[in-house]
Amino acid sequence: MANKRQLKKAIAYTCSEMAGECFFAQGTFENTNPEDWDNIVLDVAILQNKAMKRVSVDFDRVPKDFENGKEYRKARRSYFKAVEKGISNFMKEEAEKIVTQMNNLAKK
Repeated sequence: MANKRQLKKAIAYTCSEMAGECFFAQGTFENTNPEDWDNIVLDVAILQNKAMKRVSVDFDRVPKDFENGKEYRKARRSYFKAVEKGISNFMKEEAEKIVTQMNNLAKK
């Protein structure tokens, strides 16, 4: 797993790019309602908040729960890989929904 700081930066960068595209599209597609674009930006902000909360997790077990340090590190590594995969899937699904909203709005 990438460290938490890198994941949070990647999430913030992705969300800021999506919001920036909304602001650009709002100026480009003048026949659309600006409030609709604002609602999409709000959805992006909510997505960022939810994703950041998913990054801030801790491994709930301690080394004493395992026979040796190797098993502890293996379990910890697999736990954080699962967390990272979950965050990745969550971001992908939610970003696809937001991009679909943006595309539908741009077609009007």
